[in-house]
Amino acid sequence: MTALQDLKYGRWFRGADVDGDGFITQQDVRMMSERYIAARRTAPDSTTARRLTAGMDEFWTNVIAPLDRDGDGKVDLREMVEGFKQALTDPAQYPQQIEPVTNCFFDLVDLDGNGKIEQDEFQLMFNSVSGAPREDCAEVFAALDRDGSGALDRAEFHQAVSEFFYGNDPEAPANHLFGRITA
Repeated sequence: MTALQDLKYGRWFRGADVDGDGFITQQDVRMMSERYIAARRTAPDSTTARRLTAGMDEFWTNVIAPLDRDGDGKVDLREMVEGFKQALTDPAQYPQQIEPVTNCFFDLVDLDGNGKIEQDEFQLMFNSVSGAPREDCAEVFAALDRDGSGALDRAEFHQAVSEFFYGNDPEAPANHLFGRITA
């Protein structure tokens, strides 16, 4: 793994540590989904919200909780980075490790249900998840919209998430998916 992945994972950690206590807990993972649901103004008992919550529970159980090396029920930055470096080494594992949650997020972010994420929908996600500056959104979105259609289709969104978690290319546009990183 590289220093670039350390930066990306650190950026993701800051967004995932919703309560800002320096740890990711199951409650933080739940609060991440609640932020999406609230930003979308989706009823917490809707099918989409329930699916996202279930997907995030699986994400906690299958991805984050196993990173808890000391068994205290919370994952600090060191545990997360070391765990990601061990677990996220093979992009072929993306379908099992990350794809189900990404599908849930895609469906939630796709406000109008047209199968694409337009820039305004992406902006909502970008702000609610990462708290990244608004001005970064347009640049990141344009870079992720590889076909120049003005929207991210499901394949482009999956490519971005996979590139973020598994990639080592310092020029990859998805490096900034959860907020701009700087070396």
